[in-house]
Amino acid sequence: MSVAATHDKAQEDREPARALALAGLPRWAWLLAVLVAWVAVWSFTRGHQILFLGGQSTTSLHNSLNKVASHIEAADGSWYMVLTHHIADALTWAVTQLQDLVSVAKFPRVTPQVGWLGVVALAAWVALALAGWRTAILVGLAFASFGWLGYWSDSMDLLIITGITVAISLVIGIPLAIWMANNKAVDAVVTPVLDVLQTLPGFVYLLPLFLFFGIGAPAGIMATLLYALPPVVRIASVGIRDVSPATIEATNSLGQTTMQRIRKVQLPMARSTVVVGINQTTMAALSMATIAAFISSPGLGVPVIEALQSVAVGKAFVPGLAIVIMAIMLDRTTTAISQRSEKLRRAGGGNRTMRWAVLAVSGVVALVAVYLSRTYLWAANFPGRDVVGTKLAVKVQSFSDWVSNNFDTVTTVIKNDVTNGFLNPLQDLLANSPWWLAGISILLLATALAGWRGTVSTFVCLAGIYFLGLWNDTMITLATTLVATVLVMVLGVVFGVWMGRSRTADNILRPILDAAQTMPPFVYLIPALALFTVGRFTAIVAAIIYAAPAAIKLIADGIRGVSATTIEAATAAGSSRWQIITKVQIPMARSSLVLASNQGLLYVLSMVVIGGAVGGGALGYDVISGFVQADRFGKGLAAGMSIVLLGVMLDRVARRAAFQTARTPLPKLSRRATVAAAASMS
Repeated sequence: MSVAATHDKAQEDREPARALALAGLPRWAWLLAVLVAWVAVWSFTRGHQILFLGGQSTTSLHNSLNKVASHIEAADGSWYMVLTHHIADALTWAVTQLQDLVSVAKFPRVTPQVGWLGVVALAAWVALALAGWRTAILVGLAFASFGWLGYWSDSMDLLIITGITVAISLVIGIPLAIWMANNKAVDAVVTPVLDVLQTLPGFVYLLPLFLFFGIGAPAGIMATLLYALPPVVRIASVGIRDVSPATIEATNSLGQTTMQRIRKVQLPMARSTVVVGINQTTMAALSMATIAAFISSPGLGVPVIEALQSVAVGKAFVPGLAIVIMAIMLDRTTTAISQRSEKLRRAGGGNRTMRWAVLAVSGVVALVAVYLSRTYLWAANFPGRDVVGTKLAVKVQSFSDWVSNNFDTVTTVIKNDVTNGFLNPLQDLLANSPWWLAGISILLLATALAGWRGTVSTFVCLAGIYFLGLWNDTMITLATTLVATVLVMVLGVVFGVWMGRSRTADNILRPILDAAQTMPPFVYLIPALALFTVGRFTAIVAAIIYAAPAAIKLIADGIRGVSATTIEAATAAGSSRWQIITKVQIPMARSSLVLASNQGLLYVLSMVVIGGAVGGGALGYDVISGFVQADRFGKGLAAGMSIVLLGVMLDRVARRAAFQTARTPLPKLSRRATVAAAASMS
């Protein structure tokens, strides 16, 4: 998820620079006052009017949603169900055709149309043509690893779902991006829609689409499409809009049409940016296609879920490793395509004769491999396909058991300290406060942090959560999210400041963080489960691992962006290293810190919800139960909507807080350091 677009600057400048300025008190004082008053009232109202709803209990709204779902499922002749059925049939046909080609055997054949050797050769050849020989080697090895790990068919299915989704995203997204870039009215209408789509945790898309498209590949593709479409639209529209106006004016003076300007000027000049958008959409599609296994969409997510349900870490690790390899392969390939296209453009195309000759020869080799894979079993069925994966699963399970047996005391202490010291008290305050007390207190906190705009958004979201009948579960999810976000920010500040101040640390850690960000969130459940077994804390650990890389990188970039002359001036004024960090770099990078907290909140929320699969409970559990129990579909749908409202509320408050923070004066340095810093910046 990315941060939604900022509001119009001219409109923002009309707002006060502080969120709350009653009686001239600073913002932190109002935050403290609200918390103290909340705790005081909570101490004698605790446990009353908490709107608790047991696991099997439902409200009249949930039952009404069940009836609506039943009505929709029974309305086969309605225009919308006919439309969704046609879409589902088309998607099913496309998936089935590709599966017959590379994934599963169709009678009377005992192997797919193209066996493993042909698929590996063709994939490597395409990578060679688009990205170069290094990428071709990477792609070939990655595809071979899917077979070595014993998950060839599941890997091909995941690639099929991802590929179809990316293709549809590009067919819709590129024209929409062009339209947005050339029409401000369209941009004003589409941008808020993209904001909402990027704010929602991907898990939330599954239930409503499950209702219209059923279980299986069609619902998985449609959910993945909604999740993966915004990045390419946003990034491509920015790239097209950033094409030099002087260039466009010059070409317009030659009498070219709108289509000629788009095809011959804007798209070619924005090509590298568009490819970045394709990269982001591809990674988002892979991430969501994995999660779509919850509604029986084919791919590597299916064996991961089955292993997690039986708490078999070793069995979950092997398909999880295949997902990671696929993510790295797709990320590096799309990145290499962007770099290669830019390099060829600058070089005027390079030695085209040699390039075409190499492609022709390698293409013949690939075709021969395809023929062999259609003719001989050894080239169709992957040799030794179960050996590596089985052995690796056994070894990982043994290692997991060893860690559990030898470090159980340490992990239990960490788990209990965080749970008892932070999670339980915060959850007690949020979930065991009367609903009206929690609501009023959250509204006041939003006012102090984000001003009246944040208050309005918070009120609307809280009213919606109350109406949906899952107030208590939402407060529990909010507590888990806040605790995980605080821990993410602690890691973000520690490692971000280190990276921002040390180029060596940055060179070491950034590739690790980049690699971590390519992995789908589903994968992070596996190490968390291995260390802490099933429970709320496992969901928190997975959320921290998932969200920390983005927060660390944002804070590191903010620290590094502080003016060197300002730091030199503070050093000359006699400030120590600790004073420079706490009184210069962190205060001047505070907008990056608030942005990191915004991103951390959204990443954590999406992962905490997925953590319902490993005992995270609350809204995540409600959503998952809506998949598997028909009588709880309405409650699961209400939980999904509650997650949406919670995410929107947190996002809006964090964004407004970031703006308020940016407008607030910096903390004062010593007088000598202030004068020196001002002189150096003037």
